[in-house]
Amino acid sequence: MGKGSKIWHFCHIQSGAVIGENCTLGQNVNVGNNVIIGNGVKIQNNVSVYEGVELEDYVFCGPSIVFTNDLTPRSQYPKGSKGYIRTLVKFGATIGANATIICGNTIGRYAMIASGAVVTKDVPDYALMAGVPARQIGWVCECGRGLKETLTCSECNRAYQLINGKLEKSDG
Repeated sequence: MGKGSKIWHFCHIQSGAVIGENCTLGQNVNVGNNVIIGNGVKIQNNVSVYEGVELEDYVFCGPSIVFTNDLTPRSQYPKGSKGYIRTLVKFGATIGANATIICGNTIGRYAMIASGAVVTKDVPDYALMAGVPARQIGWVCECGRGLKETLTCSECNRAYQLINGKLEKSDG
């Protein structure tokens, strides 16, 4: 566990897990074996980060979100850690309360997943996703504000441009 990290009541940190600096884990958080959690990550109450999930720096996990790590689980035929499918949540992404993240997907940098959404495929950087299954309904700035057609943030004035269907920060 990194310097400055805080862990609230009734949490379980399993063997081999790595937790970065300045993280906050809310009440009833479970961190599975060999999970990697970057720096500055905030995990709200009642979240289980199962083996096979990696959270890069500054990820926000809302209350009661669900990560999976097996697409075809059977109690009678356990696969063990060799059967887990990797999920990656990239730098600065936000996952809203009660969202479900199906394993094998990557959530892009600064993406925002709406509360209650079910992510069933990869999410692009800066994408705003909502629904069941989750679909892209817009773009978000690094600061978290939704972007309008101009792709310039009304809050912080960061500017973006679409290049080959991907949102990137403008140089100017």
